[in-house]
Amino acid sequence: MSDIEQADRPDRFAVVHRMAGGVRVVTVQGEIDHDVKNAFGNALLSGDGTAQASRIVVDLSGVTFMDSSGITVFVAAHQAVSSTGGWVRIAAAQKPVLHVLRLVGIDAVITCHATLEQALGP
Repeated sequence: MSDIEQADRPDRFAVVHRMAGGVRVVTVQGEIDHDVKNAFGNALLSGDGTAQASRIVVDLSGVTFMDSSGITVFVAAHQAVSSTGGWVRIAAAQKPVLHVLRLVGIDAVITCHATLEQALGP
């Protein structure tokens, strides 16, 4: 594991990056909102808005809250990797976060999996 990033509220947000079989796995803990949008975005995209990897799994098992800021980051990441033939997958979102994803229709664009293992599969 590498690249632990924390926003101004380290007790409420943390992200860890690692590679697993050519897939960038981004594990997020805490709350995703406007205050941590840039840190979350940097975990998925480089400074110029391009994806850091063509295949990204975002493990949301440790995320307790997400607002529209997180949705915006997911849409940008999806657009960036789709343009290069890649994909973004969401893994293990807790019920409140999964509800937000479904409410705005992100689950129709980005595949949501019940577990990290499923998201890493073919």
